[in-house]
Amino acid sequence: MMTLTRPFPLSTTFLRATAVTALFGVAMLVSPLMPANADASATAPGDASPAAASRSAAKSAATKQESLEDRINSLHRSLKITADEEPAWTAVAQTMRDNDAAMETLVEAKNAEPMQKISAVDDLKIYEGFTQAHDEGLKKLIASFETLYAAMPDAQKAIADQVFQQYGHKGNPAHK
Repeated sequence: MMTLTRPFPLSTTFLRATAVTALFGVAMLVSPLMPANADASATAPGDASPAAASRSAAKSAATKQESLEDRINSLHRSLKITADEEPAWTAVAQTMRDNDAAMETLVEAKNAEPMQKISAVDDLKIYEGFTQAHDEGLKKLIASFETLYAAMPDAQKAIADQVFQQYGHKGNPAHK
């Protein structure tokens, strides 16, 4: 359900958009990213120097990238990607990386402007940008995944179907 005001800080919005963009569900994407964002805000109040903020941001980015690569590797194992499927898989993994980078660029742009200076209309427009990036990223991911999925034998497609159902509907009682 969409509301006109965003009761959550940007990081939650970003995490949600990233999770859907990656198509592998909230459980797979949000959980590993939340500690990374927590690390960025864990700088001691007395240590507000630019160097401390830079170290914290670098640590957060490294953890986030490791999490993305961990998810890519985990999905590779779960889908039982064969050597023949590797070129199609590489395209899927690169699409995931590209989508993540696009969302990160939007987050950086959003964080560059203090929240107090953003009007409600501008805030909605920024959210629209995240939604559009999510939609475009999802279309690209579907296209790359369709190629991989088409190359899979039926038994492997059944595994893929199960993997996606498992991640896409965790916690949703309508899909149990």
